[in-house]
Parts: sequence; C-alpha cells; structure tokens
Amino acid sequence: MKRLESLKRISVLWMSLIGLLIQTGIYAYIWLKYYYPIINNFNRGLKFERNGHLVTIGLYFVLLFFFMNTYGGLKIGYLKSMDIFLSQLFSQLIVNVFTYFQLSLMKGWLVPVDIFAAATFFQLLVAGVWTIVCNSLYRKVFPPREMLLVYGERSMEDILRKFESRGDKYKITKCIDVREGFKNLEKEIVKGYGAVVLWDIPTEERNRLLKFCYSRFIRVYMMPKIPDVLVKGSDQLHLFDTPLFLIREYALSVEQRAAKRLLDVVCALILLAVLAPFMVLTAIVIRCYDGGPVFYKQIRCTAGGKKFYILKFRSMRVDAEKDGVARLASKNDSRITPIGKFIRAVRIDELPQLLNILKGDMSFIGPRPERPEIIEQYVEEMPEFLFRMKVKAGLAGYAQVYGKYNTTPYDKLKLDLSYIENYSVWLDIKLMLLTLKILIRPESTEGVEDTQTTAMKAANTGEAHEKEDGNE
Repeated sequence: MKRLESLKRISVLWMSLIGLLIQTGIYAYIWLKYYYPIINNFNRGLKFERNGHLVTIGLYFVLLFFFMNTYGGLKIGYLKSMDIFLSQLFSQLIVNVFTYFQLSLMKGWLVPVDIFAAATFFQLLVAGVWTIVCNSLYRKVFPPREMLLVYGERSMEDILRKFESRGDKYKITKCIDVREGFKNLEKEIVKGYGAVVLWDIPTEERNRLLKFCYSRFIRVYMMPKIPDVLVKGSDQLHLFDTPLFLIREYALSVEQRAAKRLLDVVCALILLAVLAPFMVLTAIVIRCYDGGPVFYKQIRCTAGGKKFYILKFRSMRVDAEKDGVARLASKNDSRITPIGKFIRAVRIDELPQLLNILKGDMSFIGPRPERPEIIEQYVEEMPEFLFRMKVKAGLAGYAQVYGKYNTTPYDKLKLDLSYIENYSVWLDIKLMLLTLKILIRPESTEGVEDTQTTAMKAANTGEAHEKEDGNE
C-alpha cells in the first residue's frame, strides 16, 4: 500500500512537471522568436545573453507554478477534469496578462498582443488535452479506492451521496454500524480495504478505531467534530516535557486585525474604481426593467452579533416576499427576474457589499453574514454557531470556496471555524484568488432542491427551518 501511494505521488509530480514545461515551452518559443527581437529592436540597451533568457523563461515557469498550485491546476486524480481545467485556465490567463505587461515594460510601450493571444489560446487547448489525458490515465492505472464506512446513529445518506459524486476516486464497498462492537469492527477493518471512513461516531469509539487503524498502516478518512477543528488550529507549546496545545480565547491578534483591515480597504477601493462602470450599468438596467429599487437592503449580523444593513443589487421581483416569509432561492425560482438570473450567475449582485467593506461592517473574507432570526434558530439546535461571529462577516469565505450554496449549516460552520482557527493574511489572499474560480462553478451558485434539507431539523416535526432572504 505504501509503495502504491508513493507511485501515485511520483506519477502526479511527473505529469504536473511535464504540463508546466509544455506551457513554459510555448512561452519560450514566442519570447525567443517574436518578442525578444521586437524589444531588442526598440531598446538597444536591453540585450540578453543565455542567462538572461533563462531568467525570463524561468520567471514565467515560477509564476505559472505558483498560480497552478494555488488554484489546484496540478491536482491530477484529486479534482475532477473540469475543475483542473478551470484552474489551468485562470492560472494561464493571470500569468499571461502579467507577463504581457512585463514585456511591454521592457519595450517601453505595449508590445503586439495578437501573438500572445494566439499563444494563450494554444496553451488553453493544450491544457484541455493535457487534463483529459492525464486524468484518464490516472484513473486507469489507479482505480477508485475501496473503502469501509463505519457509521453511528446519524444517517449515512449525506456522506454516501458525497462519495458517490466522486466515483472516479472513491468507492464505499461496505458500511458497518459502530454498535456492532469493537471486535467485529477489527475483523472487518483488516480484510484489506484501501481505507476506512469514520463517519460521525462517538468520540471514544472513534479514537479507539483511529489508533487501531494507525497501528496497522490503514488509511483513515475522519469526519471532524467542532472540537477537532478547534484543536487543529491550536498552537503547540513546549514549556515542559509534555506537549501542550494552546487554543486562544480570541480569534485574531491586533496585528492580524490591522493587516486584514488594510487589505480590505485597499482591495475595496481598487475594485470599486475598476468595477464602477459595470455597477452603474447594472443599476440602470435593473431600474429600467421594472422601475423598482436598484438595491436590496437587509439586516445581517457581523462580528460580536453587531447588526448592519447589507447591500445587494436587487435580483428578484419587488413583491418576492410579499407574504412576509423569507426563504432560500430554489432552482428555477420564479421570483428571480431575467436580469437577476444573470447578475446572480456572475455574482454582480454582491458588488454593492464593497461599500459595506469600506464602512467596516464586513471584510473581504469571512463567514457569510446571517439574519438575526436565522441565527436564533440555528443557536437553539447548534449553540456553536455563535463561534463564527468571532470575526467580521465576509463578502466571500472559506465555506463559499470549499463548500456550495446548499452545503448544510453544520458543515459550513466547520469550514468557517477552519478559517478562523488557521487565519493568516496569506490565507485571505489565497481565498480571494480562489473566489475568482468559483464564480463560474455551477455548484457554487445552484439553488436548493425542494426535497433537500439544508438546516437542522425541528426537534419534533422533523421539518427543516432554515430560512434565508430570497435575494441571497
């Protein structure tokens, strides 16, 4: 098993390296054949020898590797083919735009864009072929991992559905109840499964099984509970000869809050300056469509439970909540206007929240703000929901990048706590970059099915009582 995993890792590394070298080779060709002669002709003082060319090409390779690694464009076998291609697309576009202006600075004026555009198109074509070939090859050589699921009282349907969505990578071959006893579990675990999934079982049994699997070199996929997330973000101390984990009573330090606020203000001002024409055009179109208000305002909660009015471009009919009942937008929701469908799909409806960020009510990255009445409902069933308000609410967040629109509140809470407990300025920057990718990912904006439960259940009736504004 260990040799197989090493082979997988080496295979992915080699395929990733080959992909990066092919893309860099395309850039090296247009640099040496077209752009360097143009730049050298206009700027006689800029003459490169071999090392100069290697540095220029090497810089492109490093930038491409950085963005590919950030977006997940090198995760062969781990992500779906479309996710890998989208990651490659974003990385390639960002690096090529940056490199184009780098070459223009060398010349002292804009260099011809047609060659770079053609090269970019060819690179994206190569990226698509490379992704399909590599992922197909990986799946043929390394079939889905057969796994044993150990479950408790909680329903297995949710986790089984999630694993089934990645049938190319995982295969649950058997499920066993933790209440069958440790001896029976031991006998089943050692039958040669590729991994064991511990799904929301009591902590005592989970820890015992975890140690059993670890001692026998068996891979374990464990669904964390909230205390696990808190411990993961703790600091390890070496005050004595016994390891100590420190879980702080506050979320962010003074320095982190100052750096986060500076990043928020700078980015919000830049985006407002760049996106102002699109925001004005959107406002005009919404107003002309039905004569209703341009903005949608609603009370939300941010850090410490502080209330504020969140701003959005209105995407639904004026009478969307005429019955006074707030509800999640469902698939093919008739309340959404044609204009609203478009601005929701490309997330233009969220842009007015840049003003909330400048005002200080929100941050760029953080848990999405909820309505006070919804928070009350959640806290009744899940008191830990208040933990997510240790930091300011965000325009985007960890749960939006790694979750979906219809991810359950409990799972969203664990994702938000992962962000809070592992905060860094670099994490904010990384999530900003990853947010660009999810804008065109269908599952990140999909509505909620009529039969889907996305919140806790009422204790007696079993009916979901999550409600959110229809304009969300």
